[in-house]
Amino acid sequence: MPPPGNAFAIMQVTVADGPALATTNIPAFWANPHWRLSWRHRTLEYHISQIALRYPRTLLRNRTTARHQKGVDTVTGEVLGYARWSIPASHSTITSPNTTTAVVDNTDEEQGDDGLAWPEAVIPAVSAEEAIEISRVADTAVWDPDDTSDALMDRVRETRDTTLAALTLFNHLALDYLAVHPAHQRRGIATELVRSGMRQAEKLGLDIFVQAMKPGVPVYQRLGFRLERELVQDDSQYGGPGLFTDYFFVYEQPVKASS
Repeated sequence: MPPPGNAFAIMQVTVADGPALATTNIPAFWANPHWRLSWRHRTLEYHISQIALRYPRTLLRNRTTARHQKGVDTVTGEVLGYARWSIPASHSTITSPNTTTAVVDNTDEEQGDDGLAWPEAVIPAVSAEEAIEISRVADTAVWDPDDTSDALMDRVRETRDTTLAALTLFNHLALDYLAVHPAHQRRGIATELVRSGMRQAEKLGLDIFVQAMKPGVPVYQRLGFRLERELVQDDSQYGGPGLFTDYFFVYEQPVKASS
């Protein structure tokens, strides 16, 4: 049974959540010895402090197509988990004659957010002055991953692209990031974050694609995702513990799956 804990709610994310997200998300990934290879020269505490400086700017990127939600303890207000989704540009806006969206150099400039699909998962806009300050602070962060094992990530990207091409999933909702703090796992937070995205995918008529690490596999299996491919690699030559696996899942909307 899951450990006892307060109730939680799935809520909108803002740039003010940056430090809390770093405190929640980085420990979740730090538990994976393969993931830690990129940060073997840093402590967990130091890495959290630097990611906290970068997170607000990261949250503001790609506001037209990125969607963010957090799981929050309804008693303490603590951020327990986080999910980031990518909506294809073809489905990211709701057609309206009063809404225009321009995307320039990977930065979105909206004239109002009313036309964006899934608006409750859009990061609220900030003023130009706030954006400048957020960028200035982010530039002070130390970002120096150890790239020794990058060849392994190249294989992961190749497998992801090959899997998507074979499935012809060019328009799909992608779950790019899912994390729950280790102290709050097994409370159903990850499941509810994924379910929230699944509801939106149904409204948008989109299938879902997920690249997962081992801890997330049971969540996707319970929710009806289909495992398309596994990629097993050995990181021992780079100082890692040995074999690790990436999993590639798909969820097809029932109507499409039965046609």
